Amino acid sequence: MPVPGVRFAIALATATLLFGGLPVAAEEYKSGRVYPEPKIIDPGPLGGPPSDAIVLFDGKDMSAFEGGDKWIVADGVATAHETTIASKRSFGDCQLHLEFATPEEVVGDGQGRGNSGIHFMSMYEVQILDSYNNVTYFDGQAGSIYKQYPPLVNPCRKPGEWQTYDVIFETPLFDDKGKTQKPGYVTVLLNGVVTQNHTEILGKTSYNMAPAYLPHPPKQPFTLQYHNNPVRFRNIWIREM
Repeated sequence: MPVPGVRFAIALATATLLFGGLPVAAEEYKSGRVYPEPKIIDPGPLGGPPSDAIVLFDGKDMSAFEGGDKWIVADGVATAHETTIASKRSFGDCQLHLEFATPEEVVGDGQGRGNSGIHFMSMYEVQILDSYNNVTYFDGQAGSIYKQYPPLVNPCRKPGEWQTYDVIFETPLFDDKGKTQKPGYVTVLLNGVVTQNHTEILGKTSYNMAPAYLPHPPKQPFTLQYHNNPVRFRNIWIREM
């Protein structure tokens, strides 16, 4: 019996004789599915917003947020002050972009240093913290899903420098009896670096309770946390998916 290499050579020679040395085109695979044409959008400048984004803060005011009037807006920047704020609109599956800067003057340490957070559906937190040379529990540093998953890496910039979050959030779904049909997932890029890769959310994030799902509508507001630190924000936009 010919060895595999010899068998291939024999088959190639046979094909050449049968088809006159001309290449034989393989039949194109087609799935049979009919797809709509992808919508054309303008990606906008670097950092966005794209043309189909909902701009929540463009440097002028925080009127897109409940409690936004409590935050300090100056020079195109909103500084967390006095209260946590919530988007007036509700969102489900989405892509969120924002830029933040923790205070340049370092005060405190651990969780007391540049602390804030994005709470999707008002209950699933992607942590904001000054995690540059700042020791704390790993599932509580910037880029983490709070108290559930530490970031894959720590790409934080120095205190006072602007940093970017790009987050893709998939909302959990519940049946009419409140049972979880699909968990939530989140993909997080901090300063362009993946810190969460389609990570399954375990339930509501909490400082003093184990994660557990509580039934909620498929769309809810998201919040930006005030945690007694003057964290600054700019260029906040969101895309519904």
